[in-house]
Amino acid sequence: MKHISILIPRGDYSVVNIMGCRQMLAAASHRHKMQSGKDLFCIDLVGFEEADRPKPGRAEVAPTKQWQDIARTDLILIPAVHQAPNVVIQNNTSLIAFVSEQYQKGATVASLCIGAYLLAATGLMNGKSCSTHWQHAAELKALFPEVRVKEERIITDEQRLITSGGAYAFTNLILYVVEKFGGRELALFLAKTFMIDIDRTRQSVYSQFIGAKQHADEVVLQVQDFIENHFAEKFTIAQLAEKFHLVRRTLERRFKSATGFSIVKYTQKVRVEKAKRQLEKGRKSVTEVMYDCGYNDPKSFREVFKKNVGITPLEYSRKFEQVW
Repeated sequence: MKHISILIPRGDYSVVNIMGCRQMLAAASHRHKMQSGKDLFCIDLVGFEEADRPKPGRAEVAPTKQWQDIARTDLILIPAVHQAPNVVIQNNTSLIAFVSEQYQKGATVASLCIGAYLLAATGLMNGKSCSTHWQHAAELKALFPEVRVKEERIITDEQRLITSGGAYAFTNLILYVVEKFGGRELALFLAKTFMIDIDRTRQSVYSQFIGAKQHADEVVLQVQDFIENHFAEKFTIAQLAEKFHLVRRTLERRFKSATGFSIVKYTQKVRVEKAKRQLEKGRKSVTEVMYDCGYNDPKSFREVFKKNVGITPLEYSRKFEQVW
C-alpha cells in the first residue's frame, strides 16, 4: 500500500486541489480493494504549523496529521496557493524542507497548477521540466530560470518529480499517478467514473496569449500595439524599424529582451489568438479566418496554428465553436 501525503500549505490554498485529489485517490483505492481485497493507497492530509485563519466564506481543510508525524511517504501532492509566490514561499519554509527531505528518502513529489512555485523553491526542479498554469509560466521562468518550464504540457515527469498544468489539469495528474501505481485499467475506470478525458498532453489548446507588456520599454510597447492593431496587414521587421526610428538589430534585440519573444514569434501569437477568437464564434470558415488574420497560404496557416495551439484550426473550431 502506498502512502500519499496531500499537503495543506499555509496561505490561500486550493481546497479543490486538496479535496479533489483525496476524493479521486480514495475512489481508486476503493475500486482496487473491491477487486484485490487490498487498499491501494493510505491518504493523509498533512498540515504545517498553526493553520491560518480562513477567510470569510472559505472552506477550511483539517489535517489528519502534522508533517512532524510523517516519517516516510511514497507520494507528496503540493496544491496551488493563491498568493504572491514570494509570500507563499516565505510562509512555507517547513513544507519546503519536508518535501526535500522526503524526496531524498525516495518519495515521488507532484505539484498541482501553481503549486509548482513551492516545488521549484526546493531546488529539486533545477534543470528539469516543469508545467504550471499557462498564465503563470512567464513568472515561474523569471523566478526560477534554472527550471525548464514547459507551459504547453499537461503533465511532466522527470526523476520522481511530476507537475501538472493549470486549474483542473490536476485531475489528469491524478489519473497519471493512479496508472503509475495501479495500472491502466484502474486509471481508465477512474477517468470514466469522474468523466475526465484521459491522456490529455497539451494545455496550449486552452491558453490565451495576452501579450507580454510587463516591461518599461516604451518603444517596444508601441511596436506591440502596432502589431496587435495591424495583425491582418503585411509588414516586415525592416518596416517596423523604420517606422519606430530604430536600427533593425536594435529593435530585434530590445523587443526580445522586453517581451521574451522575437518579433516574428510575437506576430504569430497575436494572429493565432485572433484566429482562435473568430473560430470560437463559428460565423466564418477556416479559410475566411485565415485571410482575416494575415495569412494567405492554407498550409502555412495550418502549420503555424497547430504549432502554437496543438491542434489544427478545423479541430479547434469543432471543439470550441459556439453551439447555443
